[in-house]
Amino acid sequence: MPKLEKFLKKLGIKPKKLSLYQQAFVHRSYLNENPQSGPSNERLEFLGDAVLELLITEYLFNNIPQKEGDLSAIRAASVRTSTLAVICQKIGLSNFLLLSKGEDQTGGREKEKILADLFEAFIGAVFLDKGLDEPKKIFVEFLVPYVEDIIKNQKYIDPKTYFQEIAQAEWRKLPEYKLIEEKGPDHNKTFVISVSINNKILGKGQGPSKQRAEEEAARNALHKLENNRILRK
Repeated sequence: MPKLEKFLKKLGIKPKKLSLYQQAFVHRSYLNENPQSGPSNERLEFLGDAVLELLITEYLFNNIPQKEGDLSAIRAASVRTSTLAVICQKIGLSNFLLLSKGEDQTGGREKEKILADLFEAFIGAVFLDKGLDEPKKIFVEFLVPYVEDIIKNQKYIDPKTYFQEIAQAEWRKLPEYKLIEEKGPDHNKTFVISVSINNKILGKGQGPSKQRAEEEAARNALHKLENNRILRK
């Protein structure tokens, strides 16, 4: 796979065992049509998940003064599926992803879970081939900027919980979430949801699930309140 070797070279990786990286791109659906292609990337994903947790934990311990509870929340937000999926696409890993025809045709190459698993599998392959230093370089280059943004904008705080606390303190009311729109094909739905207090819409959000759309609506409502100087400092 000369294209894969060229891709790895751009990342500064000189593979000792190219087959490890090839395995990282094999989604389990691909094996249904190509059983001779060997194991899927699931075991590498399992390993990569642990490597990422170690790297983010070490980084937070050494650089962030927050208490343990906040550190756990920051760590969880930093390695959430949506974040890893974005990084996977940014690096270009999805270009080498091997899927079954059915999975590919139904948008598998864009699914956050598949992309996040791919990124973890890739990290697992790099770790097995090169030790911890190479995955750490990838972590610092691609993931640390997201970690810093999460900390700066307090994105590790669950927006729905935070907004509910604010709503009860300010209005003694619970936020009301309402589905406004549901669009897209069944395999790639987008939900649009509003959040209101006393029938006044304070925020709208959209996402691939109702939960994600509600979180985005709450986050936008918080931004609106902050801009209007309603939140207590």
